[in-house]
Amino acid sequence: MPEVQTELDRLGVAYRVLNTQSIEHAREEARAAAEKGETVVAIGGDGLVGTLAGALMETQSALGIVPSGRGNDLARVLNIPREPREAALLLVDGPDRLIDVGSVNDRPFVGVATVGFDSDANRTANEARFVKGDLVYLYAGLRTLAAWKPATFEVVVDGEHHSVTGYGVTVANSKAYGGGMLVAPHAELDDGRLDIVLSAADSKLHHLTLFPKVFKGTHVDDRSLRWLAGTEIEVSADRPFTVYADGDPIADLPATIRVTRQCLRVIAP
Repeated sequence: MPEVQTELDRLGVAYRVLNTQSIEHAREEARAAAEKGETVVAIGGDGLVGTLAGALMETQSALGIVPSGRGNDLARVLNIPREPREAALLLVDGPDRLIDVGSVNDRPFVGVATVGFDSDANRTANEARFVKGDLVYLYAGLRTLAAWKPATFEVVVDGEHHSVTGYGVTVANSKAYGGGMLVAPHAELDDGRLDIVLSAADSKLHHLTLFPKVFKGTHVDDRSLRWLAGTEIEVSADRPFTVYADGDPIADLPATIRVTRQCLRVIAP
């Protein structure tokens, strides 16, 4: 991103730019940089941030973020500026803090993992070609809702069994996903636990009314939602589903989701 490089040049900061060719390439380069004690900067969206987080967790290297993806939800929650020059200045002068990292079948994520309705909608959003910006999430949600049929999910939270028939399961390390939806407004990035939402069957019209509420976080008392919290969550379902996390497909069910507490240094205000 030229604006970031211009600002770093102005500040007299030494840096190098790597254009990664794949997710695995990004991981390899991040691990190599961590071994040298370098700060690693993700110029991209939540998917890249989650990938680099997995490479840097439990190292002394900090992760910097310049938001330039579609959702940028972790940056939003961490109050990292969207403006490139401000983000670059934060990379140089900002403090770092320790946050938790989740994993699905040992694949890391930093934000929110979903399975069921939300993961199907995420796939639709990723496949959309003619809808841009945050509107893609509304488009994907409406299209998925029209075709949705309830599924039954079995969820074990720290050894305690729960079952829900309806729309799905959300496991949140962070508050937001999908371009600013506050799906778990009480979730904290450094509390060593994952917040879980079980979404039970209700009318499609009722589910539709939740969409605008989620952007404000005012859906938490809705009759169709059950809230749990834990450190290890096992999820299975009565039909095949793919778990999405940080906006990308991460694992198929059955899945075990865990959290590692305060294992990642992130540069944030």
